[in-house]
Amino acid sequence: MRKSGMVAAATLALLGTAAHAKTTVIYAGRVITDAARPAQGPSTVIVTDDRIASISDGRTPAPAGAEIVDLGDKTLLPGLIDLHVHLTGDPGGDYRSEAVDPDEWGVVVGAKNAAITLRAGFTTVREAGSAQYTAFSLRRGTAAGFIEGPRIVAAGPALAIVGGHGDVTGFREDVHDVLDQGYTCTGPVECAEKVRKASRAGADIIKITATGGVLSQQGRGLEGHFSKAELQSIADTAHSLGLKVMAHAHGARGIEDAAAAGIDTIDHGTFADDAALRVMKAKGSYLVPTLMAFEGVRERLGKGIYTPTVETKVRMTMGEVGKAVGRAKALGVPVAFGTDAGVFEHGRNAGEFALLVRNGLTPREALAAATTVAASALSMENEIGRIAPGLSADLIAVSGDPLSDVTVLEKVDWVMARGRIAD
Repeated sequence: MRKSGMVAAATLALLGTAAHAKTTVIYAGRVITDAARPAQGPSTVIVTDDRIASISDGRTPAPAGAEIVDLGDKTLLPGLIDLHVHLTGDPGGDYRSEAVDPDEWGVVVGAKNAAITLRAGFTTVREAGSAQYTAFSLRRGTAAGFIEGPRIVAAGPALAIVGGHGDVTGFREDVHDVLDQGYTCTGPVECAEKVRKASRAGADIIKITATGGVLSQQGRGLEGHFSKAELQSIADTAHSLGLKVMAHAHGARGIEDAAAAGIDTIDHGTFADDAALRVMKAKGSYLVPTLMAFEGVRERLGKGIYTPTVETKVRMTMGEVGKAVGRAKALGVPVAFGTDAGVFEHGRNAGEFALLVRNGLTPREALAAATTVAASALSMENEIGRIAPGLSADLIAVSGDPLSDVTVLEKVDWVMARGRIAD
């Protein structure tokens, strides 16, 4: 084909693509484009394929062939972001099931939970630890539209110390050897290697268990696990690969050490004191409180669901839950939304909003935590978290005004994720 013919063919192909672009026109009674701004009145949002094309006051006439979504007097706002979920698991399971269930079962459970999470209004989630490829498979499936679910930022298996939270514990040593996924490390060199291994496997973010944890069978408390040199190696190696690090962290000194190393988000942060929070502020670490996790744990205490080891750690923790939120706000540490869904039932994620408000955030700040602040924590502020031209068409609608009553977010009436309307 002559060059002029090739150019003509390419031009026709582009025109054909533009002609077949899908347009959706959304009418809403109120629109919150950004949690930091006042809501605007009746408005029209136009979506082309998977992008927001425009926002205008009033009801703009729809172009021919457009799909029309009339939300009446409902409030349209950005899709919500949960920075700490475990889609491949459900609450209350026996820890010994990991020696019985194949990894493939996690994908089945995850497909169920991804749909539930999306319908609850969460259009982006950070998957905070799973078997080697289960969350990666879900990530691919939801991106392709094969599985109904949110955008997934996936960590894969967490890095842990040998025998610590995140490692296989509670079994005989020969069983540990079989179940080990190869992400424990000792010393800065080996920890750097495991970060690189996670990156090679496809992790979007590095998850570490910086301190002891509540629901694992290790009985060594909730303070720091990794050495300072190991934490620094993990952070430096991840950042050199363009990856952020999220740290499960409960104990104050473990939090302080993780933040000092440059870990990007401190998840749980239960016992964070002013000294730890000042380091987080200085280093730019975000607090992801996961208060709903403890609601789920509280509901299951004393029912024979948890082992005595776990119940002991739960009772150590409950009196401190939520206190770090007010301290973080007072010291200027950004609070981002995350729930630890999977410790409680998926779909209840929005219960976190009321808990954040109860512990010191305003409704506006709580909404920002799940939109603009969470987007910033992911370095995706130019993609999600607001309603603006060019951003991903991740939108939800609720009845009422979440800027005055966050509980309205617990019942989402309509969801669009990446331009696709949830069934």
